[in-house]
Amino acid sequence: MKYLKNHPFAVKAYFKESVVLTYALPKSTLERFIPGKLSLDSFQDEWAFIAVAMVDTTALRPAGFPEFLGRNFFLIGYRIFVRYTDLRGKSLRGLYILKSETNKKSMEMLGNIFTNYQYTTTDIQQIHLNNQKIISSRKSGFQVKIGTKNEEVTLPESSPFSNWKEARKFAGPLPHTFNVHEANREVLIIRGLRQNWTPQPIPVLEHHFEFLKNQGLEQARLASAFRIENIPYHWEKGRIDKWS
Repeated sequence: MKYLKNHPFAVKAYFKESVVLTYALPKSTLERFIPGKLSLDSFQDEWAFIAVAMVDTTALRPAGFPEFLGRNFFLIGYRIFVRYTDLRGKSLRGLYILKSETNKKSMEMLGNIFTNYQYTTTDIQQIHLNNQKIISSRKSGFQVKIGTKNEEVTLPESSPFSNWKEARKFAGPLPHTFNVHEANREVLIIRGLRQNWTPQPIPVLEHHFEFLKNQGLEQARLASAFRIENIPYHWEKGRIDKWS
């Protein structure tokens, strides 16, 4: 039943909100995490990136199903920015998933049947207080506090980018997700399609992810933080490149 993990059907969802924190690390630090056929999508040939995406989704369902049959989930993904040259010779930018989390057991079960994203279920708290929002998990050991007031935002001091335009152009959204089956010499490609994608820079007041520390990435530098709201999203059926 391995084929079921290859995204055998398209999926639709509505992103009520997506908060993405992108961290920069020297290329050599992240090279050990990615499989063959993929390469790091680097900046100035020095920095590589891992992003934590926290997405509040509604009406997630197989494409073609009516919206009322969809389900609401909170999703968290730890993803490395990568490149892949497909069998047609086209260079694709995308993501390699290290780990995924969700707030509901049903999403963990279905996600691990139909994807290779390694879902686990965790607790998620979202608190709004005085022009701030806190997203946290006691079980997973993370907490993020962001500002929600509309105001000019400066880049994190630790960012390798010189301005928000550079950060926005480089850091996403990246259209593809890749999974590599090295034993079978296969690369699975999933393309995401979205509408009205206009990320807004946000101030990050606190940020800590135990997962990064456990992976030996505690020296990761916050490079950028964006939020998008109210976005229809569509994942296409997976496509496999079979290498001879």
